[in-house]
Amino acid sequence: MSEVVASMAGNVWKILVKAGDQVEEGQDVVILESMKMEIPIAAEFDGTVKEVKVNEGDFVNEGDVIVVVE
Repeated sequence: MSEVVASMAGNVWKILVKAGDQVEEGQDVVILESMKMEIPIAAEFDGTVKEVKVNEGDFVNEGDVIVVVE
C-alpha cells in the first residue's frame, strides 16, 4: 500500500479519482489550489485507489496523505 501526499499546502479544488479506480504512475489524482494557481498531484505508482482521504474544499498541508493506492 502506498500513499499520495500533498506536495504543498492548499485547498483541494478537484478530486479526479474515487475508491476502486485504477491509476497509473503520473496520472493526476487531485488538483490543489494555492495562491490562485492549480497544482495537479499525481500518483507515483500504478495501482487501485483504496481510499480518498480528502474532500473538495478541504485544506491540506504539505505532506498530508490525500489518496491511498494499493
